[in-house]
Amino acid sequence: MVNSVTVFCGAKPDLADTYLRTAGALGRALAGAGLRLVYGGATVGLMGPLADEALDAGGTVVGVIPENLNAHEGAAHQGLSELHVVADMHQRKALMAELGDAFVALPGGLGTVEEFFEALTWSHLGLHDKPCVLLDGDGFYRQLLGFLDDAVREGFVTPATARRLVVCRRTDEVLAALGHPVVNSVCA
Repeated sequence: MVNSVTVFCGAKPDLADTYLRTAGALGRALAGAGLRLVYGGATVGLMGPLADEALDAGGTVVGVIPENLNAHEGAAHQGLSELHVVADMHQRKALMAELGDAFVALPGGLGTVEEFFEALTWSHLGLHDKPCVLLDGDGFYRQLLGFLDDAVREGFVTPATARRLVVCRRTDEVLAALGHPVVNSVCA
């Protein structure tokens, strides 16, 4: 059963409002479903609205941030339910994977894709059987999904592995993919 969701997302400032709204809606939806949010522990980019909206909705939010990112002034979110400061990115990913019962990716860059695809790869290797969900409401990941289609067609990725990736357009679809009914109409 999914009780805790690890979310990977973009950390760059000055992102488009549509991405910020989607991150906030996901935070509210997870909190509304009683799911604990595990994320990168910062306030920048999509991480701030994700955590803030979950907290505002009464949710439990756990941040995991490496020491070097925490050292930057204002990087770590100071209002979390729990904040784990770890030595490096490897420990961050390991703890985030341990704490979550499922993985969700919002739009993001190299770090987001790397973290999410590592979780998907671990699923493929049988190291876990946790849902891997891509929240792609605006088609941000269309080219990445095209790459996966090409990789399946060329035999680099099996169809079974590709099916481990659940693509959702709205937060209510994410909750359904995680086996949680939508309590309120919380959609993005």
